[in-house]
Amino acid sequence: MSNPADSSGTPRPAIAWIGLGIMGSPMSENLVKAGYDVTGFTLEQDKLDRLTAAGGTAAGSIAEAVRDADVVITMVPASPQVEAIAYGPDGILENARSGALLIDMSSITPQTSVDLAAAARDKGIRVLDAPVSGGEAGAVEAVLSIMVGGEQADFDRARPIFEALGRTVVLCGPHGSGQTVKAANQLIVAVNIQACAEAVVFLEKSGVDLRAALDVLNGGLAGSTVLTRKKDNFLQRDFRPGFRIDLHHKDMGIVTDAARNVGAALPVGVVVAQLVASLRAQGDGGLDHSALLRAVERLSGARV
Repeated sequence: MSNPADSSGTPRPAIAWIGLGIMGSPMSENLVKAGYDVTGFTLEQDKLDRLTAAGGTAAGSIAEAVRDADVVITMVPASPQVEAIAYGPDGILENARSGALLIDMSSITPQTSVDLAAAARDKGIRVLDAPVSGGEAGAVEAVLSIMVGGEQADFDRARPIFEALGRTVVLCGPHGSGQTVKAANQLIVAVNIQACAEAVVFLEKSGVDLRAALDVLNGGLAGSTVLTRKKDNFLQRDFRPGFRIDLHHKDMGIVTDAARNVGAALPVGVVVAQLVASLRAQGDGGLDHSALLRAVERLSGARV
């Protein structure tokens, strides 16, 4: 089963999408908007209803979703969930057809991606690991950065799909490479948010106009995508999750473990990992990662 041809005359692949959360829902909807036939499965009925309202098709199981798909895309929270949906009699590998391409866009350990690619190869299924950066806003706006691990031919086949989801799409190396680069991304983002949070508390305690200060800082060398995206979170203390502390805690575990395995020191990263873990332990795991501001405030005796 395939979709009508695109402008170049190439038939669009039929897509199965597994995992319709904060990131998966807008990403799958962007593929529908781009003209792809998307069949989705997730555990929450309201998320399935949202997909059908956008023009997609809801499936009653993983097996039903992937059975006729040319491409299967997964976007779930962590390695255990990827393994749960991929393996076993009801999973993707047992029910997708030989020749299908499995694109895992979750953020998981590099080794999980390597193992999945090996297991899928035995079923005649090709795999790309393709985690993303950009958060909910990047998913909605289809401007994600997509870091990919796998074979060049599979990457070339998937490129039109990636280009409907993101703005920066790069093949980083063999299986697991996308996840390694994503781990580095999460390290940089966490350290950056922590630095911004410390600056916000410092500025507020100094009595400076915070909005004006952040505007001028963001126009100089201290400026960053993180500050651009999270400035309003800090100003309005709006910590509704775009990317939850719980998930960044998971990602900091991935990067610190992977760095230890290759002998790379993360002297600042491990401190920020502990601050993320502390925030989670204090009950803020469901908040956006910009809530690192709350941890700095607690340490500074400021409002929380």
